[in-house]
Amino acid sequence: MTNTVTIGVASREEVNARFMRAMTTGERALPFIGFVDERALWRTLTPLRWDILKVMTGAGPLALREIARRVGRDVRGVHTDVHSLLVTGLIEREQAGFCFPYDAVHVDFILTAA
Repeated sequence: MTNTVTIGVASREEVNARFMRAMTTGERALPFIGFVDERALWRTLTPLRWDILKVMTGAGPLALREIARRVGRDVRGVHTDVHSLLVTGLIEREQAGFCFPYDAVHVDFILTAA
């Protein structure tokens, strides 16, 4: 079974409702990483950071130099992007390296008329 995370846009109320639904039903909530709006999502998940997530997806813990090697970039630039992904909670730091603990990513948001 694939361990998929959904990345999307959700208000605090929507995130709280997901949590409460899981608490009241006893069912495990599906992994979800939410941003307050589309701008925050795209500001955080730049094309270079998407490249990092792609090489980390399903790979287990990776050293910073290995991530840089896999994306074909210098360690300094990758360090900056990995730090941004880390502080936003998209990736985790483990003893063996940095980890994106999912096998697949689903991006979900709806663009509606203003």
